[in-house]
Amino acid sequence: MTDAPLPVVFVHGIRLSGTMWRPQLNEVGRHRPVSAPDLPGHGHRRGRRFTMASAVETVAEEIDALGGRALVAGLSLGGYVGIAAAARLGHRVAGLVALGCTAIPTTARMAPLRAAGRFFRALPDGGHRLNRWIFTAGVGRKAAAVIAERDFATEAMSDALDALAGFEPLRELGRYPGPVWLVNGARDHLRVDERRFLDTCMDGRLVIVPKAWHLVSFNAPHTVSRLVEEAAETAAAREPV
Repeated sequence: MTDAPLPVVFVHGIRLSGTMWRPQLNEVGRHRPVSAPDLPGHGHRRGRRFTMASAVETVAEEIDALGGRALVAGLSLGGYVGIAAAARLGHRVAGLVALGCTAIPTTARMAPLRAAGRFFRALPDGGHRLNRWIFTAGVGRKAAAVIAERDFATEAMSDALDALAGFEPLRELGRYPGPVWLVNGARDHLRVDERRFLDTCMDGRLVIVPKAWHLVSFNAPHTVSRLVEEAAETAAAREPV
């Protein structure tokens, strides 16, 4: 066991980029190495095709760059990627914080996002202004400006949703023996299967953040930073499985 602090890799949501984690990068980054890569098809990796395998590879590359073992924290799409990474990368994922991703991604549940993606892509600016307005309404002007820095990869939504359609989060989560924190905003619409997700974990706990919605990392940034920091401390104390 090393005395060096355990790094954290943050994984962003659909059509966004690593900038969405800036509050946590600033706060958690005071105590340990942190990274928030752009997933394939998003941010600086726009133009690359998103698949679950390529997303996990991106996370693996970040973990390796940080020393070979890290806590992974992901929100929404990033949470599902985190689940896949934990299942597939073994002891390299020291622990998992999965936020806003405890709904099994069925065809019916993804239909609204598919429709939204088609609508965004039909707009002259690819949906930039509309997405900027949506996030401003949800998390405020300053936070929305941070989210929008690398634009909105609406063209990647179809591939990302296709990847989720073939993904079995409960099966993948059940393969991971390490510690898992399932974190949901109390008002998050994706809480619907949280008990099934918790029951599937070998070593899981469920955390509900009061008054928060789906974008819990912006609704309650300090709370999420504290949860991630506590998870990293707990995971660091565990021997690799």
